[in-house]
Amino acid sequence: MSGTVRGAYAEIDARHLGKSFHRRGSGKAAVNDISMKVTSASAIGIVGESGSGKSTLVRMMCGLLEPTDGSVAYNGAALPGVLSTRGGRREFRSRIQYVAQDTTSSFDPRRTLRDAVRLPAQRLLGMDATAANARVDETLASLELDPSMADRYPTEVSGGQRQRFSIARALVVKPRILLCDEVVSALDVSVQGAILNMLKSYCAAEDCGLVFVSHGLPATAFIADDIVVMRSGVIVEQGTTDDVVERPQDPYTEQLLEAYRGLDEVEQLAVAAAR
Repeated sequence: MSGTVRGAYAEIDARHLGKSFHRRGSGKAAVNDISMKVTSASAIGIVGESGSGKSTLVRMMCGLLEPTDGSVAYNGAALPGVLSTRGGRREFRSRIQYVAQDTTSSFDPRRTLRDAVRLPAQRLLGMDATAANARVDETLASLELDPSMADRYPTEVSGGQRQRFSIARALVVKPRILLCDEVVSALDVSVQGAILNMLKSYCAAEDCGLVFVSHGLPATAFIADDIVVMRSGVIVEQGTTDDVVERPQDPYTEQLLEAYRGLDEVEQLAVAAAR
C-alpha cells in the first residue's frame, strides 16, 4: 500500500476539517476549519459541551465520517485512498482503533464477549482461533478483566464491565492510536476512575497514542498531556494540560473549570480507582 508503513509509528494528520450535516452553504457547521495532528506518542484530550463537535471531529479523523471540507492523511497518505483498498482498510483498522460511548448497541447480544473481542484479531491480524484466544486472554489480563467473564453475553455484565470489554476489543490488535469517544461519561465516578487509570497505564506501557474525548475537564486533565477545548465546532483553546488548567485563556475554559470544581474531581477519581 503506497504511502503507509506498518510498524510502531502511526500518524493522523487532519487539515482544515469541516463538517456540515446540511447542504453546503446552509445550516451551521458541526466542525469548522480544524487542523490537528495525532501520533502514536500523543496523549490528547478533546473537551467541550455536548454539541461542540468533538465527536464529529474524531469520527472524521478515523474515517467513520467523510469531511465536508479539508483532508485527513494517515502516515502521509490520503485517508480515502488508504480506505479504498482491502489491504489499506486492514492496515488502518489494525493501527487505528475507535471506542464509542454506547456499548449496548456496539455488541451483538447473540455473541459472547469473547467472540466480540476475538473477531478483530482474526480479521485484522489473520490469527487462527487458538492464537486469537491467547491474544484475548492477554489483553483482558492487561485490563484487569477476569478471562472467565468473556464467556458471558453483553447483557450479563455491568455497564462498566461492558465498557472495558469494548476497550479490550479495540486493544486486542495492539493499535498505535486509540480514539476514545466519551467512554466514561455514562459511568459512575468510581468506575470512571478505574477505567481512566487502566487506559493511562496501558497506553504508557504499550507506547500507544491516545485521543480522549470528554465533556469533563478534570477527567481529561488526568489522562492527557495536551488539551484541546472545543465550542460550537471550533477550537477555542489548546495547549499543554498544565497551561490550560492553570492558565486558561478563554472564558469558556474558565467556565469548564468552575463547573467541574477544578482538579478536585480528578483526585477523587484517582482515589476511587485505587480503593
